[in-house]
Amino acid sequence: MCSLRSYFQLDPSVIFLNHGSFGATPLPVFEVYQEWQRQLERQPVRFFSREATPALREARAALARYVNVRPEELVFVHNATFGVNVVARSLDLQPGDEVLTSNHEYGACSNAWELACTKRGARYVRQPITLPVSDDAAILEEFWQGVTAQTRVIYLSHITSPTALTLPIAAICARARRAGILTVIDGAHAPGQIDLDLASLGADAYTGNLHKWLCAPKGAGFLWVQPHLQPRIEPLVTSWGFGPERGHFEENDFISALQWQGTDDLSAFLSVPAAIDFQAEHHWPAVRRHCHALLSASMARLAALTGMAAVYPAQSGYYHQMAIVPIPLQPDLAVLKERLYDEFAIEIPCINWQGRHFVRISVQGYNSEEDLRRLEEAIGALLGAAT
Repeated sequence: MCSLRSYFQLDPSVIFLNHGSFGATPLPVFEVYQEWQRQLERQPVRFFSREATPALREARAALARYVNVRPEELVFVHNATFGVNVVARSLDLQPGDEVLTSNHEYGACSNAWELACTKRGARYVRQPITLPVSDDAAILEEFWQGVTAQTRVIYLSHITSPTALTLPIAAICARARRAGILTVIDGAHAPGQIDLDLASLGADAYTGNLHKWLCAPKGAGFLWVQPHLQPRIEPLVTSWGFGPERGHFEENDFISALQWQGTDDLSAFLSVPAAIDFQAEHHWPAVRRHCHALLSASMARLAALTGMAAVYPAQSGYYHQMAIVPIPLQPDLAVLKERLYDEFAIEIPCINWQGRHFVRISVQGYNSEEDLRRLEEAIGALLGAAT
């Protein structure tokens, strides 16, 4: 398969295996992003008063088709952490209520829930999901052990950040709905890495990043909220888009209040259709399959190197283009990460999760088998030197 490396502006001297942290934007999409910025600067008053609203409406429609929802149900936000904050601070939690999550969640978003719960006298409960995983039923039953009569909200990542684990979100949402529990899903790593059909997923609210695996510019994310929950969602910043005097902001109350929160650069949002088109033009389902195959083969070689078993079942759907690989405990994990970069020019995160050490490998269309072979050689050399 032909590499897409020439489309990306990444430093060619670095082996970049960390797409999962911030993503990377292909040059054709970046050029659209810059053109939107130039259009804004040429006539800012005209842009914000006449052009921004219809342009945003068109961009939302393209994204809505991509994730299979209605355009009036989603709004652009800068990132998934922002979206989580919007929902966490909007829900009217009461003293004694519980928000149930897992021990695989992203720290920044857990901070948002901790603050919201603390201010209202509620509890943020982390239910363990044990690695290695075996199947969906086992994950669901282990997680459900954390549900109590006080559970009001379930908050989970679709694909977890520290462990790159794809959770059985549809099954969890269905069971939560039967129990009358709201579900809020963090899809930071989902759009662009997996097929995403929000209409069938069954969550009450879903927020995702578009700057990661969809390869849109930094600052592009979205928040989707079911109509029944929208009246309870409040903006973090109250501005001209809120209330009956919202003027030319024609959208419904949910979109208007959240989309218009003061002067902002909307270029990343407006570039999302270009990112969707870029991936469609380059046959992205095939790209994803190729990346997964490269990752799977490298994981097998690393397991043979370290003697440590994978945390996902073989040939499973529990990881896609991003996965963690266990490594022996290191005296200083940060030093290992620094040496991988300084001595081998490999950009990759090293993870300390539940007292175990991992490297988290992301494989995107610009990566090659040679990149992964270089990683394996580097880990072999550094782990060998540490013994």
